[in-house]
Amino acid sequence: MGGSDARSIAANHPCFSKSAHGRRSRIHLPVAPACNVACGFCDRRFDCVNESRPGVTSRVLTPAEAVVRVRAVAERTGDLGAVGIAGPGEPLANEATYETFRLLRREFADVVFCVSTNGLLLAERLPELLEAGVRSLTVTINAALPETAETIYRTALLGGRRLVGLEAAEEILRRQWAGLNAATAAGLVVKVNTVWVPGVNDEEVPLIAQVAGEAGAVLHNVIPVIPQAAYAHVRPPSPADIHAIRARCGGFVDQMTHCRQCRADACGRLGEDRDMETEAVYAVLGDEYEMAC
Repeated sequence: MGGSDARSIAANHPCFSKSAHGRRSRIHLPVAPACNVACGFCDRRFDCVNESRPGVTSRVLTPAEAVVRVRAVAERTGDLGAVGIAGPGEPLANEATYETFRLLRREFADVVFCVSTNGLLLAERLPELLEAGVRSLTVTINAALPETAETIYRTALLGGRRLVGLEAAEEILRRQWAGLNAATAAGLVVKVNTVWVPGVNDEEVPLIAQVAGEAGAVLHNVIPVIPQAAYAHVRPPSPADIHAIRARCGGFVDQMTHCRQCRADACGRLGEDRDMETEAVYAVLGDEYEMAC
């Protein structure tokens, strides 16, 4: 991907550009339920129409259903800028992710395809992402030191083995940074997300920003932890705290300030989600939907 193409993607992707999010919409396709890592802050058991939270969806779609949803939303809104897969599990651990993008590429070649990943499989599955037309990525990296990663990640499933403890932490970090470097070297536009858990990874957030910037990431997104699961007792950082840590990180890489911690089935412009509304598509399409599936 040329430099001008990368700049165009970064400028027009609603999740990468603060100006674009007010004029372009995005849709997340919940086709990827399986996950290969257990994060301490993740809880995918509940879904509420009034809740915007990563890892939740009203239902998991098949690739064919996903195409129908994108087609219907694109026709209705007219401002679709990006189609992403962000779960509800780990997209790169689900074959449906690659099949969905291959199907969409035939019809929506001008829309930016993106993936949100924990990075564990990024280096090895990068060729398939490129072949499927993916041009932007979000890689979530929450620790710089294995000792910290060990407290955030409970287990990892890699190569048929379940890793725990420090072994899992070291392998997770190795794979995340290797994947990030491979993706930027391949010309993908990459954003790094970091979930800030006060009392756990405070001092590593700026270090992650520094290394991510040096690796070629164009944007860094510091996300306040949602108190749930193993971190249900943690008090999330205040807006002032977030502003202060972004100031520390901004010298290394540009900071995202308009994140809404979106659901795996989010749809619409950031801050104006229509995620639950898209469920009405099924009632409207009727037999056409059933035939497409």
